Amino acid sequence: MTRTPVLIASWLDQRHVDRIAAAEPERIEVLYAPELLPLPRYEADHYAPGRPLGAADLARWRSLVARAEISFDFDWDRPAEMLASAPKLRWVQSASSGIGPMLERIGVLGADVLVTNAAGIHAQPLAEFVLMAALYFAKEMPRINGWKANKEWVRYCGYEAAGSRMLLVGLGGAGARVAQLAAAIGIEVIGHRRSNAKPPAGVSRVITAAEIDAELPEIDLLVLIAPDTAVTRNMFDHRRLALLPPRAVVINIGRGSLLDEQALIDMLAAGRLRGAALDVFAKEPLPADSPLWSMPNVIVSPHSASTVVQENDRIVDLFIDNLRRYLDGAPLVNVFDHARQY
Repeated sequence: MTRTPVLIASWLDQRHVDRIAAAEPERIEVLYAPELLPLPRYEADHYAPGRPLGAADLARWRSLVARAEISFDFDWDRPAEMLASAPKLRWVQSASSGIGPMLERIGVLGADVLVTNAAGIHAQPLAEFVLMAALYFAKEMPRINGWKANKEWVRYCGYEAAGSRMLLVGLGGAGARVAQLAAAIGIEVIGHRRSNAKPPAGVSRVITAAEIDAELPEIDLLVLIAPDTAVTRNMFDHRRLALLPPRAVVINIGRGSLLDEQALIDMLAAGRLRGAALDVFAKEPLPADSPLWSMPNVIVSPHSASTVVQENDRIVDLFIDNLRRYLDGAPLVNVFDHARQY
């Protein structure tokens, strides 16, 4: 019986590779050469820069790519040529969720290759980041940090997060977990999504795109967790941000393209918004001259809110489930929709 070649194209600990190999030992051949892969800079790093390889090692890596029918992650060496470099490729499991722009950039968007994403894998850490940010501003941490830096003892009156109102834009797996945790501490969650699917637990009601403007003046927490698509780009421009009350906090864990970053900066500087917690930016890494770095009421996170030490365990669980489905001819989980771009 011919075994299906499965390429591991980004670094995994050996225990994860062993789990994959043991899942279907009679039906798959695992192709894993860690000495040819980019070295991870931190736990669960799937986007480390490629290491310099000699001609022989590079040829060996490319021979593995050429054999692959299934790939765990995209080719780090020549991602834009993967369709040509891997003529037998039928399915790629991505380690990320919002992969539309990347697929477009490397020429895979709309291609006849099955792609599955990691939607839902990062739900818990992203939800915890949102909850942290909501409590950070409710408990006046920007002011507390300033007083501490100046060794000032100042009594103050803070707020409760309970009773505040959140507009949650994006109700996928991560959005659902945000809603659950936020609702658990008494935050009212109003959701927005493109589909008319049943709202997840914790969402009091779902509004349409046409209803967003009317809702914004009463929002305390604007949470963006939508993917980057033609529909969502610059969804929150200057006009919409200006509809928020001065007490509002903007939390972006989706993509930097979802809002007008300069408009956000201007409004924060003018005191027209209370603060922002940003894990994603219009340009990454965030340029050193960005005013966001020095704003005391802004949390700057280097696109890492979703990355935790448990990530690879969860992604490998998903991959093994999908691997068995693929081999059995069953529908896969988290299939990327090329038309919707997520």
